[in-house]
Amino acid sequence: MTRHLIAILVSGALIGTAVGAALVGIAGFHGRLSRKPPLEIFADMNRQPKLRPQKPFEFLPNGVSSQLAPPGTIARSQPIESASGPVYSFQDSPVNSGRINGTTNFIENNPLAVNAMFLARGHERFDIYCAPCHGKLGDGNGITKKIGAMPAVANLHDLRIVSMTDGEIFNTITHGKNTMGAYGPIIPTQDRWAIVAYLRALQLSWLGSTNDLSATQQAALK
Repeated sequence: MTRHLIAILVSGALIGTAVGAALVGIAGFHGRLSRKPPLEIFADMNRQPKLRPQKPFEFLPNGVSSQLAPPGTIARSQPIESASGPVYSFQDSPVNSGRINGTTNFIENNPLAVNAMFLARGHERFDIYCAPCHGKLGDGNGITKKIGAMPAVANLHDLRIVSMTDGEIFNTITHGKNTMGAYGPIIPTQDRWAIVAYLRALQLSWLGSTNDLSATQQAALK
């Protein structure tokens, strides 16, 4: 019985050695270089039935592989019109970063054209994303503070924030600060600048005076 068991173990060891040697012979050692082509188990990723750009393809009516997008296709990105011209999301531009190119300095003023429609958009986005914490007046008395979820919320009319450049406020909205999360991933670039523009109008409504008006505007008030 003992001899029979030993014979089985020896046979198993020999078979295992043979299988191991065969695998090494086929696959080779890890990191070993070889001029022989590798053994392909699943060749789908290397041998794909794909079409090369601008090559003939008889299956399609016009006989080429590259096709125009169907009517109504939505582009992956549209440029933002700024004072310096159209800007795409992948460009290194103050429109995307809020900073002067090649520096860490924030730009002073909003790079997008501010008009009534732009301010209305900023008002809408502000009420959705900012008002829950900062309040619709921007005084830091939003619902999150009232229910105790955010006991300390910045008052956007504080001189510290009023004195910030538009680029720094844009940067804060984009990346967040302290307990405030980053809104860059969920608010499009143009909407973030619209929020900055509306915030400036909101601050001016609190801190402005009649002395800021022109003589014509002052006369109209009287």
